Amino acid sequence: MGVTNRLACYSDPADHYSHRVRIVLAEKGVSAEIIDVVAGRQPAKLIEVNPYGSVPTLIDRDLALYESTVVMEYLDERYPHPPLLPVYPVARANSRLLMHRIQRDWCGLVDTILDPRSKESARVQPRKELRESLTGVSPLFADKPFFLSDEQSLVDCCLLPILWRLPILGIELPRPAKPLLDYMDRQFAREAFQASLSAAEREMR
Repeated sequence: MGVTNRLACYSDPADHYSHRVRIVLAEKGVSAEIIDVVAGRQPAKLIEVNPYGSVPTLIDRDLALYESTVVMEYLDERYPHPPLLPVYPVARANSRLLMHRIQRDWCGLVDTILDPRSKESARVQPRKELRESLTGVSPLFADKPFFLSDEQSLVDCCLLPILWRLPILGIELPRPAKPLLDYMDRQFAREAFQASLSAAEREMR
C-alpha cells in the first residue's frame, strides 16, 4: 500500500464539519482516500474505529481521530506546510478562540436550520440570528485577505463551509455585508477550496 493511501477520511459529502477537514487536506495538498458516509448509514469499519460512528473520522495507519477540530489540528502538525495556525502562542490561542466562537455562535444555528427533523417554524429565528450575526461581523473582513489574517488559517477552514451553504440555509446577505461577500468570492475561487468540494456541495450553489 502506497504512503498516500494510508490516509483515509470518512466524510459526509453534505456535512459542513466534514467539509472543514477536506479543505485542510486540499490546502495541504495531501492525498487521502475520501470515504463517503451518508447520514445514518455508518459502515461497520467506521464504528470499529470510532465508537460514536461520527464524521469526519481520519485514519492514519493505526491512528483513528474524530471531532473536526482535533482532526484539523493533527493534519496541520502532521503536514506542516503551509501552516494553518500561527507560530506564536498568543496568535495561536487567538485563532483557537475564533474557532471556538464560530462553533458556539454559528454552528449550532446552522445545525438547527439544516436538521431535517426541524420544522420550518423552528428555522426562522436561527436563520434571522445567523444572517444578522454574519452581517454584523462583515466589517472585520475589510482589511485582510483572510479572516483577521494575512494568511489562510484553520479559522477560514471552519468558516467557509458555513458561508458556502448560505443558499441552502435560506440566507441572503444584504449589501452592507459587502466585505464578507468579497471575502467569499475570493475564497470560493481558490483552487484548494474548489478541490475540497464534494459533488453534493457543488450542487448547493
